Amino acid sequence: MYESNNKKKPMTGSTKIEQFLHESLTWKRLLDFFIQENSFLKTRLSEVVDRETDKVIIANAEYFQNEFILKDEYIRDIEIDVKTHEKNLQLVLAQKKTLDNKICKQQEKLRNEISYLEKEFSSLKNQFNKYLLLMV
Repeated sequence: MYESNNKKKPMTGSTKIEQFLHESLTWKRLLDFFIQENSFLKTRLSEVVDRETDKVIIANAEYFQNEFILKDEYIRDIEIDVKTHEKNLQLVLAQKKTLDNKICKQQEKLRNEISYLEKEFSSLKNQFNKYLLLMV
């Protein structure tokens, strides 16, 4: 159980790096999940469109297909950034250097991008599920 005493103990440099590395590992697992989930959504879309001939439904399906492709690209870009950042963190840890402001800012930037992706992906998935319900 987490207990908070009023005195904050600052993290040491290596502890902070280890926390950043742990966060990076969590992000990589989350990105893998998004890739799998996006693949599932594209497969589901394909199954539904294969049974349809209505042009409006097909046009809406194209919208979702494009959105899923854009999400794939965005996920891949973040994934590359996370891996690069992780290598930089491991280098700092191995060389027993101190964290510089640039690395801390990159961590915060990635944290914000992941958070944004989570919200956007959830919203897209909900829109898609509502779209599918209208078709049934």
